[in-house]
Amino acid sequence: MNFPRPGIDPELLVPLAELPSMPPLGPEVIEQLRHFPQPSIESHLVGRAVERREVTVPATDGTPIPLSILSPTDRAAGAPCVYWIHGGGMMWGDRYSNIDVPLEWLDRFGAVVVTVDYRLAPEVTGTTLVDDCYQGLLWVAENAVDLGIDPARIVVAGASAGGGLAAGVTLMARDRNTPTIAAQLLSCPMLDHRNDTTSSRQYSGLDGVWTREMNEFGWRSVLGEHTDRNVSAYVSPALADDLSGLPPTYIDAGTAEVFRDEDVSYASRIWAAGGQAELHLWAGGFHGFSALFPQVRVSAAARRAQSDWLARVLDPSPDLKD
Repeated sequence: MNFPRPGIDPELLVPLAELPSMPPLGPEVIEQLRHFPQPSIESHLVGRAVERREVTVPATDGTPIPLSILSPTDRAAGAPCVYWIHGGGMMWGDRYSNIDVPLEWLDRFGAVVVTVDYRLAPEVTGTTLVDDCYQGLLWVAENAVDLGIDPARIVVAGASAGGGLAAGVTLMARDRNTPTIAAQLLSCPMLDHRNDTTSSRQYSGLDGVWTREMNEFGWRSVLGEHTDRNVSAYVSPALADDLSGLPPTYIDAGTAEVFRDEDVSYASRIWAAGGQAELHLWAGGFHGFSALFPQVRVSAAARRAQSDWLARVLDPSPDLKD
């Protein structure tokens, strides 16, 4: 059945047409994506006064989880921190994927950026991925003073799969009463393994950046032997019965993408639980548009809105000036 669907922003159509088409996802394609050339971290740091530190922290089962710590060289003590969780369908990508996004916040706010290399599906499944991210966050909070971080200003942020994992980490921290998270920024987050919303069905069977079929394959890879009866809300945050007690939340998505409706629902449920969420839906945006094509006007507006929200969260009571 064909569903009518919102169109893509005309400015985005031009660079989108130049992207190579994505073949159906499978083990060989995932392996290719994992080895697809990406800009080096060094290229992102050129011209920036940044100190880089690499550490590993133990996962729950003892596996070393790499963290990269990127700090402004001139930072003052008690800097804000952005804990960045990368995207890639939970199947590919690494801690430097889309690192240009949080580096903008390092530039603007003097934030320390910590980015985590969680293990990927299908090699690991279930809560392992989100727990890897949580263990890294715990280490950051426990070492905040040594890292020059204000433990009261740690923001958990991520895009796509990373946004879903960021939501899961925030739920986990709330339920375990540690660590304190000042805010969560969820960009086009992957929140619901059920994959049955109107927007999911609208973007089915298309040659797109992320389709319903790709999403289904990704969730099968993550869930492994788990079934609908025992899927954890930390893995699929839309399953959480209670969204109260969450920190201030930013959610965005495009109108022309699979995750639109589950993201709207998550924000609505935070409001229903008495929480604070800011929701932006960008007309004509497809999945990941602002990361892929930041020069396009709607992308620039989306990134500016994220940054302006962070400014308000990190400094909620600025000095009033005449």
